[in-house]
Amino acid sequence: MLPMIRTLAASCLCLAALPVHADEAQIRKVVEAKLGGVRVESVRPAPVKGLFEVQFRTQEGPQIVYTDAQATSIIVGSIYDAKTDRNLTEEQLSKLLAIKFDSLPLEDAVKIKRGSGRRVLAMFSDPHCPACQKFEQELARVDDITIYVFMYPVIHPELAEHSRAIWCSPDRARAWLDLALRGKPPVADGNCETPIDKNLALGAQLGVNATPTLFLANGERLRGGLTTAALQKTLDGVAQPTKPN
Repeated sequence: MLPMIRTLAASCLCLAALPVHADEAQIRKVVEAKLGGVRVESVRPAPVKGLFEVQFRTQEGPQIVYTDAQATSIIVGSIYDAKTDRNLTEEQLSKLLAIKFDSLPLEDAVKIKRGSGRRVLAMFSDPHCPACQKFEQELARVDDITIYVFMYPVIHPELAEHSRAIWCSPDRARAWLDLALRGKPPVADGNCETPIDKNLALGAQLGVNATPTLFLANGERLRGGLTTAALQKTLDGVAQPTKPN
């Protein structure tokens, strides 16, 4: 794999002299050879004039690199909009990683509803994941939301019985929040039938390799770590199902 080159600000790139039209065949040939025989799926103009976005797929899902028109250089990293601080690469990857929200087996998730529940979110999360616990603090401040938590004990698989016990609790939502938000282990024994193994298989199928991983109602995927304000803005910008399950 080529060394990573971070593109920190789109406005800092000096590319005016590059050709406008890409030699797609050359780009495919060079990228596939340099990146270990990957298969390029598409070549399209990048958000920065003179660069081209090259999409390919690995076991971890869709990936993006950038080249000039003749593939004399390959840039591995993210393009940021200097004015808005938006990560344009991450936004594009989120679209490529999108799923059909209705395809999720919501019956296998812990359902948490606050207020009207009008904003809908699905989340793969490990209750013992530090990042998940931190995100729960932000999530707790969001009202009028329905959250479907697919318990995904991959960070501390040795504690997977806690997730099973949550499912076997009389109040799953409370048991989840007690553990993930307040650090209080569940009291149920976990001997009932649970969907934990199915959730693990589903996460692997969807390429969920970090927790928490979020799926918006439009199917777009986000990694956790958003602030309350950023999450509310994101949720408000997504069309929600008319009747959350």
